[in-house]
Amino acid sequence: MVEEADNRKRLRRLVFKAVKATLKAVLFYFVYFFIAAFLAPLSEFVPGFQQSIEAFVTVYICLIIVSEMASGTVFQYFFNVAKALFVILYLILGLGGGMLGFSFENVSLMIDLSFFFVATMLLSLVGFAKSILQAINYLNQKTETQPI
Repeated sequence: MVEEADNRKRLRRLVFKAVKATLKAVLFYFVYFFIAAFLAPLSEFVPGFQQSIEAFVTVYICLIIVSEMASGTVFQYFFNVAKALFVILYLILGLGGGMLGFSFENVSLMIDLSFFFVATMLLSLVGFAKSILQAINYLNQKTETQPI
């Protein structure tokens, strides 16, 4: 009887985590869907832009889902670190140094996105540090609650 109650609690907790992860993923996708309408004209000038953004959104949504499913464990913080590192690495690889060059017919255009690049990198580093500190705090609390 006690095992049945424990199994029900675990199942209820797992279903709650799955619903929460799904809602977060759907919300993130709707934000992407809304922003994609504004970025659509840019895909005419930059080849592969739309595919690059879709790949980023797909991987980020997967990391959101896995992180939510691992909530309540130390792995949640590892996946949050992975999200922050993914954003940093994606920006480094995607934007290079923050300078983008476009050519359209006889016009050549160079765009300096270094401010956006630096601001986003700093925000991602703050998220990275926050996740590391949360993991340390989680492990510290687990250690304190265990009897000697």
